[in-house]
Order: sequence, then structure tokens, then C-alpha cells
Amino acid sequence: MPIDPDLLKQLDSQDMLGVLQEFPEQLVKAAELGLDIKVNPQPSNIIVTGMGGSGHPGDMLAAYAQSTGLKIPVFVVRDYEIPGFMSSSSLVFAISYSGNTEETISSLRSAYKRGLRPVVITSGGRLRQMAEEYKLPLVVVPSGIQPRLSLGYMFFPMLNILAHSGIIKDAHGEMEKAASFLRHSKVKEQSFKIAERLVGKVPLVYASRRMGIAAYIWKILINECSKTHCFSNVFPEMNHNELNAFGNFTAKYHAIFLRDEDDHERVRLRMDVSKDMIAKSGVETTDIVLKGNSFLTKLFTAIYAGMYVSFYLAIMYRTDPSPVPVVEELKQRLAKKRFIA
Repeated sequence: MPIDPDLLKQLDSQDMLGVLQEFPEQLVKAAELGLDIKVNPQPSNIIVTGMGGSGHPGDMLAAYAQSTGLKIPVFVVRDYEIPGFMSSSSLVFAISYSGNTEETISSLRSAYKRGLRPVVITSGGRLRQMAEEYKLPLVVVPSGIQPRLSLGYMFFPMLNILAHSGIIKDAHGEMEKAASFLRHSKVKEQSFKIAERLVGKVPLVYASRRMGIAAYIWKILINECSKTHCFSNVFPEMNHNELNAFGNFTAKYHAIFLRDEDDHERVRLRMDVSKDMIAKSGVETTDIVLKGNSFLTKLFTAIYAGMYVSFYLAIMYRTDPSPVPVVEELKQRLAKKRFIA
């Protein structure tokens, strides 16, 4: 199903393809952000507050922390309020790419009132104004692209700050290797073929728990870019409930397995058996074997593939992948009743 270049130009109103092609360079630039910020002392926990695409970096940080054996727990808050267990020893990252996300603004103000000094990561907006007003640590990232495509800018500064503060090991080398790997990968070509298989289907994206955020980001990317349903789940939990759903179903599904050789051996076995059972039920499946010499490289490879798949699937559905008009309508309707944090 070749894509007509004229159709591509017509539908890709904000040059998402160009943004995707430059994504490895985004990682290079992002690796230089946050180097001037240091937090003290060692936190008892780390909390990342953010919504939508700006919330994903928190889940990515939690996954990265698990992969490195960090003993400090990482929590992600997607709400107006901060958790009750948060104390003066908590480290808070408040992330909003636009800087105008009302839930994040509310949680930032709540944390500040409780005596904390959150680190703010944003491209501008009200969040930047608050950080400057409260004299909070601030990372200003480049603006002008969709939050869901800005994960490097929002994630890497946290790693730099944590490393500079002695909480994790310096990850700069890992960041550079991840960018280099993506730059020379065949993700673009492989993703086009996967998108072709997904036309007319509801994608089901599965991964291990350690790679679960990659599967979830696939779901969000396909929801926002392709404007269609997509669902995700993780092993081994999926085997205890969702596998039953392949007994009776009415939609056309396509199951995608994000596979990592470093996953637990029993998880790898569960994927093999589950794939066989799902295929026997009549559902098509696709394996994506994650390559790379580090967790960070594999994580970004999986995410990068999801970005391209969602882009191409949108074009195949004759849909502009960048704007999210339904979400914008929701915001406009909510704005009629002003929210005061």
C-alpha cells in the first residue's frame, strides 16, 4: 500500500514525518538539558506529576529505575492532587510540555504549599511562570512539537538531574548510544509494514511489565495520531484475565508482542504460549524483537517504532496525525467554567 506523496503532504499538516526523522537528534539535544540542576539531600521517594504525553516520562523513569536497581521508589501522579504520603524528603518533577495543563498546575501549587520545591520541566506557559515566580528549578525545553513526540526533551533532563545529584549513575553515555542506535536503525521501514497489517484492525500491544510503558505509549500514539482504538497489557498479568477474551470477540484484532531477551525467562515462555493460543483463535500476530545493548536503547527503540507505526496508520486512514480536535474541544468546553487551583 504505497502512500501517494501528494496525499502525505496534504495530510501531514505539521510535518510530523520531519519530527520523527529528527527524533534521534532530539535525544542528542535533550541529553544536554538539566545539567545545571542539583537537588539535595537524597529523597525518600520520587514523584512525577504530568498528564498525557507529559506523564509518560514519569513511567519511563520508573521503568528505568527498576532496570538499574534504584532503591528509591518512583510514583507517577496523573491528577489534581499530590499523594498524602509525600513529605519534605520527596523529590517532585512537575512536567507539562505546553505548561498549561491544569492538573499539573494544580499539583505543582499543592506541592509548593506543602513546602516542597518541585523541579519544573516545560516549554513555557503558566507552569514556567509559576516556576519563575516561586524560584523553582526549571528546565525549559524547545517548543513547537506535539507532547507525545517530545519524550526525549522531557525524560532525559530527569536522568541528568538525578545523576548530577548522585542519585543514579551518569547516564549520558547511554543517552548517546540510544540516539546513535535509532539513527542507524530500520525502524521507519519496518513500521510501515506493521502499519499495513493494522489497517481495519484493533491493535493489541503486549510487553513484559518492565517494558510495559512502551506498550502503553503505543496505545496512546495510535489513539492520538491514528484516531482509532488500541489497547495494551503486560505479562504475566495478561495471562490471568485478558487471554480469556479471545474465546468470544466481535472486533478484528491484531496482537503485537514487544519482545526483549532480557525479560524473565517465564515471561518469554508465557509470550510464546500466549501467541500460539491467540493465533489459533484466528487473530493475526506480529513480533517486534527489541535490539540494543541497554535498557534505555531498547525502550526508545520500542517507542520510536510506535511513533512511526501510528503516523503511517493515520495516513493510511487518510487522517492528519498531528492535531487532536476532540481533546481540544474538551478543553474548550471545560474552559467555560474556569478552574482555580
